Amino acid sequence: MSGTLFIVSTPIGHLDDITRRAIDVLAAVDWIAAEDTRYSQRMLDQLGIRSRMISCHDHNESQRSDELVARLQGGEQGALISDAGTPLISDPGYRLVRACQEAQVNVVPIPGASALLAALAAAGQPSDRFLFEGFVPAKGAPRQQAIARLAALSVTSIIYEAPHRVLSFLETLKELVEKDREITLCRELTKQFETIRRGPVGDICDWVASDSNQRRGELVLVLSPVAQSSSWTDKDEALAKSLLTELPVSRVAKIMAAHTGLKRQELYALLEAMNN
Repeated sequence: MSGTLFIVSTPIGHLDDITRRAIDVLAAVDWIAAEDTRYSQRMLDQLGIRSRMISCHDHNESQRSDELVARLQGGEQGALISDAGTPLISDPGYRLVRACQEAQVNVVPIPGASALLAALAAAGQPSDRFLFEGFVPAKGAPRQQAIARLAALSVTSIIYEAPHRVLSFLETLKELVEKDREITLCRELTKQFETIRRGPVGDICDWVASDSNQRRGELVLVLSPVAQSSSWTDKDEALAKSLLTELPVSRVAKIMAAHTGLKRQELYALLEAMNN
């Protein structure tokens, strides 16, 4: 009889956030597949767990999946964890899960900590609908386009960003959104220097620029939705789409600003998203 692959959430910082069920499962399985075995071993040592560790990361997941599925088909019990939080969320793992499902191996999630959900819960932004963006591209046109698309979204968006790029992200975003558009910066969630601060994008940008401590550690950004304007109609959108087939975004933004009375910067972000 085949074994089971458990997808186990681990703490994002505070060790006490691990669940009893997660501890029981990790202690009972034959092996634990982890993104960084050295990092995860320290956590397991603190919990007194001695299960065997196996590396499973972006560079070896495809090859490792065959081996782990064979082990599970042979009756072994296994667990998949990430460095922190819920596996597969901006982390490796989906190839292994798919391989297990295709081989008729049972996959069981063990819910727990998640940085994106912790940030959303504490952000003070609308949470009935949201988009998880993960990490935006690191540089160049893809980065600019991704930020412009986020600026135009009508739902709350959650972004992971590297500490050394967070200021450039905020500086770019500030030029694309309306003055009162809010963002919540969540840093080092559940850890000693946890920081959660909400405010207009420009204010948060200035704060991060003035305090280098806010450019350290793990960061999650929660951006509020774009304000819906009654001046933008379905007919306006149809006209903009037609113009975009012939003209660059900057030119269409200028035309639509004159046509609708909306700000050119606000329209540029919206049109950039429509054009991608």
